[in-house]
Formats: sequence, structure tokens, C-alpha cells
Amino acid sequence: MKNARPTTKNTKSRKPKRSPGPGARKQTDIELATIKKTRTTVAKSRATDSTEAPKRKASDRSFHTKNASFKKKTSSTSTSSRGRSASASKEGVRINKYLADAGIGARRSVEEYITGGLVKVNGHIVTDLSTRIFLEDFVTVNGEPITDRKFLTYFLLNKPKDIITTSSDELGRETVLDIVRSKYRIFPVGRLDRNTTGALLITNDGDLAFRLTHPSYEIPREYKVGLDRELDFKDARKISHGLELEDGKTGACEVIIDIKDHTKITMMIKEGRNREVRRIFESLGYDVRRLDRRRFATLSTSGLKRGEYRQLTKTEVRDLRSLVGLDLVF
Repeated sequence: MKNARPTTKNTKSRKPKRSPGPGARKQTDIELATIKKTRTTVAKSRATDSTEAPKRKASDRSFHTKNASFKKKTSSTSTSSRGRSASASKEGVRINKYLADAGIGARRSVEEYITGGLVKVNGHIVTDLSTRIFLEDFVTVNGEPITDRKFLTYFLLNKPKDIITTSSDELGRETVLDIVRSKYRIFPVGRLDRNTTGALLITNDGDLAFRLTHPSYEIPREYKVGLDRELDFKDARKISHGLELEDGKTGACEVIIDIKDHTKITMMIKEGRNREVRRIFESLGYDVRRLDRRRFATLSTSGLKRGEYRQLTKTEVRDLRSLVGLDLVF
């Protein structure tokens, strides 16, 4: 085995350095100063980039998050609402305009709510009138949430007789809104005819109203019926299986005859046709003398005298919206 040669640096013979003249030294100093200046500029640029990068990333994340939220929330809205939502998502809306558009009141009046500390945005009191509201913000006024640019309110009325179930009447007759008064624009959900009494929901929640009155959701309704004569058990069986009316066959329902008085009937139905209960009995030759709706969906008139009304609790609102597959508003 050959002996390994020691590793040595390959050095070339160098000529002795000559000392540069005065002109050469001056040029060298200028070049060195230029190099130092360039290095300093590059270092500052890198430091700035490293500082700005997290901000840009956070800004990008915020932008994408807002865009995703905007697209998700506006997917089921109309063309006009999409336009308003796009504006609110990008630029926001001044808080006084936002509340005025929600129906809280005129801009001057809502400014008093704001400056009085009654308005919260995402849980924080806001008194600055220049605050802008974005689509993803959660706004409350005096503890009540503003949802979908509306101040949602809910009432349960035990409707009395001889009251019209409409927002207004051309003949000047008394309506349910003459009993239930609110500073917001509200309307009855469904109809009870003039001589029918009982549970009636009054609200400004359009999505909830639509689903509660649509037959496909099969919302339960309980009626107490008073007939002019005793109900025959064969007729009760026909009613429970469904009858053919002029607008089609009625759905199956539950019919309970009072043991002591066969003129008193309890009916549980899941349809909302116009005057359905009365037409069912009239088709079999009975005259309905009294008709009272004791229950509607999850609501009961228990504890309410005829003509009295109350505001729904948050739990009752949650139960109603959950029943028809709507998101919870609070």
C-alpha cells in the first residue's frame, strides 16, 4: 500500500504588491463606500419585507375569510339583496343607516340609541356614529339582535271572535294589529277566520312565516270544535283518514270525541288550508258552532285570556325556527 501524500494547499507564487498611488486609493475608497451603501439598502429592504410579510398574510387571510363568509351568506338571497350584501361586505354601512334600514327607526332616532350606549357590535358597546357595519358583524339594540338587517319580533295572540286576521281592512273593521301594536312592521302568520278564536302568531320574520304556513312542513295545529249535533263515529273515522274536498283530499288527522259530550271534538291536523276544519264538517252535514285553535306549532294559548297577547321567549323562538329547519337567530 502506497503511503498517502499529505494534503497541502496549492499556493502560487505571488508577485510583491505595489503600493497604489493616491488616485488609485481614492477610487478604491469610493467603490468601498458604494458597496457598503448598497449592502445597507438591501438589508433595510429585507427587514421591511420580513416585517410586512406577516401583515400581508394576515390581510390575505382576513380577505379570504370575509369573501368566503360573504359568498356563503348571500347564496340564497335575491339579486337586490346580493348587491346590498356585496357593498356591506367590502365597504360596510354606517351604523345609523344600518339600524334605520333594519326598521329600528329614523336615522336621527337611532343615533340616540347609539350615543346612549344601547347598541353593541360583536359584544362591544359602540357610541361612535362613524362606525361601519359589515356583513359578518353581530349587532344588538338594547340586548335584542338585528338579524338579516331586521329587528325580529314575535307575539302570540289569543284571538277573540269578530276580529279580522289581516294587517288592515278595507271596511274599517277591527284587525289583530289593532290589538297587538308594535313600532315595527308586523303581520299575522296564516289566517283564522272572523269567528275562529285561539293561537295566532304575529311577527316580522318572513322566512319563519313562510315555512309555518307551507303544507310541506306539516305544522301541527290543535283545534277544539263545537258542533250543532253529536259526531257519528263513522264520520269521525272518515275525517281521520281524509276527505275529498273541492281543493283535493285532506290529510290524515287525529279526531277525539269527548266522552261526556259527543258534540265537543278535538282535532289535530297538519295542513293550513283556508277554513279547512269548517269545510270538513260541513261536507258531512255538520254545522260548526265554536272553533278554537288551542295550539299552533310549538305554541299554546295556555295562560292567555281571550284577547290577550305576549311576546315570545327566546326559547320559544328557537323551538319554532328549529321546527322548520331555520338557523337560530340568538
